[in-house]
Amino acid sequence: MLALLKQEKNLLIAFGVALVAFPLEHAVLEAGQAVSLVVALLLVGTIILASLRVAHHAELLAEKVGEPYGTMILTLAAVLVEVVILAIMVSHTSSTTLVRDTIYSAVMLDVNGILGLAAILGGLKYGEQPYNVDSGNSYIVMIMTAMGVSMIVPEFIPTTHWKLYSVFTIVIMVLLYAMFLRLQTTKHSYFFSYQYAESGEHEVHHGGSTAQSVACLVVGVVLIGLLAEVMSKTMDAGLAGTGVPPIVAALLVAAISASPEILTAVRAALANRMQPVVNIALGASLSTVILTVPVIELLALFTDKPIQMALSPVQTAMTLLTLIVAAINLHDGETNAIEGVTHFVLFATFLMLAGMGV
Repeated sequence: MLALLKQEKNLLIAFGVALVAFPLEHAVLEAGQAVSLVVALLLVGTIILASLRVAHHAELLAEKVGEPYGTMILTLAAVLVEVVILAIMVSHTSSTTLVRDTIYSAVMLDVNGILGLAAILGGLKYGEQPYNVDSGNSYIVMIMTAMGVSMIVPEFIPTTHWKLYSVFTIVIMVLLYAMFLRLQTTKHSYFFSYQYAESGEHEVHHGGSTAQSVACLVVGVVLIGLLAEVMSKTMDAGLAGTGVPPIVAALLVAAISASPEILTAVRAALANRMQPVVNIALGASLSTVILTVPVIELLALFTDKPIQMALSPVQTAMTLLTLIVAAINLHDGETNAIEGVTHFVLFATFLMLAGMGV
């Protein structure tokens, strides 16, 4: 029992912080802007600790089921964390673009940040790293379709028809993801796996029961939701009137959910396993778009308040540039450091534009 508690110290810390944060929430908000901002940042750090543990248990489950199910569990766990945080933050913020900016930030972080960094590190160590080209092509076309329908086309939809298009978006995203899952787990499952030659390096297999991993994963997500409830209010109060670009809050949410994925992807790249990197980076992007949009659109319909999902002109340009570069780089079944640099340059550009509030 003591060993289990020691292993789950991140979740215990999150539980302890939640016990303290809820009773003191109003006192913190009344203490002033600076105190609210400090508490919000502490809560962000605590949520990251909990999300790392959630990702760990998702990784344990992934090891047991193998590919492509393993990566699917990892990405779905990350997206679940993101959706929980977003749904709570939307109910406490006046920003109508938080969801849009978070999805956009997540795609930039996953495709340009994670894939770019992993390709650079892996490329510098091994040169060219192989993966199944069918997976890259499938992911890119799915991401482009999902983002086009849910985040580019809405710019041209009259406001009088927003409810009708929201319902359409929900239905089409669910159908699109259902078909993708069916193909990914049955006839086209080989698209998302790659048979590596034995290199003498053996992956570390972790112990632990499946039930324990599932239980800890659920507890972790619940704790993240509780902490996000307080974080959203303190962050809103802490950033009010500071002139900080609105996308910063969205970038924080995206970074929280992506933090475990970054570690997993880098480890895979350094072990000369690029297929999990492609599955994680592109799979997380696709899952973020195709699962977050229906949930938030349902929330908008339920509250009768439209949510701005259409990308800004700059965001549209960056999204299209990112997906075009990814389609070109991922057309041959091998990644290298040069391709990684192109994505990382785009990620740096995204950060620069975010800092400028563009």
